[in-house]
Amino acid sequence: MSTIKLGSLLNSIHKIQIRCLHVTPTLAAKGKFHEPKHWLEYNKVVYPPQTPDEERRPAFVCHQRTNIKYSPKKMWYIACLVRGMSVDKAVEQLKFLSQKGAKDVREVIEEAKELAVKEHNVEFPSNLWVAESFVGKGIVIKGMRRHARQRAGEVRYMHCHYFIRLEEGEPPKEYYQTMERKPHEMLEDWVEEMRSRKINGSL
Repeated sequence: MSTIKLGSLLNSIHKIQIRCLHVTPTLAAKGKFHEPKHWLEYNKVVYPPQTPDEERRPAFVCHQRTNIKYSPKKMWYIACLVRGMSVDKAVEQLKFLSQKGAKDVREVIEEAKELAVKEHNVEFPSNLWVAESFVGKGIVIKGMRRHARQRAGEVRYMHCHYFIRLEEGEPPKEYYQTMERKPHEMLEDWVEEMRSRKINGSL
């Protein structure tokens, strides 16, 4: 009798585990998940006319791809790679990457180039550079993986959002601000900071 009761108890626990599964794929199919839309609102901004003595405002285009079946942590490295590059150089570099997310980033850049020419009055699609490139976390689909002795473990299927902004003109010589300073200047500042330290309560 004890063996039968134990078997029925394990079956009931197994049914409860199955009943508690998340229905994320079902909700995603019905459109219950809201995709980010604020990034594309920058394309609708209307700026006032510029005066003749004012510096020309370069054209730009914002584009995104949502819920890519790829880890946001892995996509972050690819997004950092193309920052500050011209679009042609970025596409060329992404063709040599073996990561799966490089294909999505390359397609988003090519789509943004087409949008810049069609909707934002950019004359030459090659005269663009990647001004911003970053990743956001998408939906997380949770599943179950069967383990030994009628136990179950959680599986997470990660998705990510990729955002990009292309700007008209030549790319800057040094994209990151920290690279504008020479190494010896950064070393001198660090030494000065270390020497200016003071122990609280000392003379």
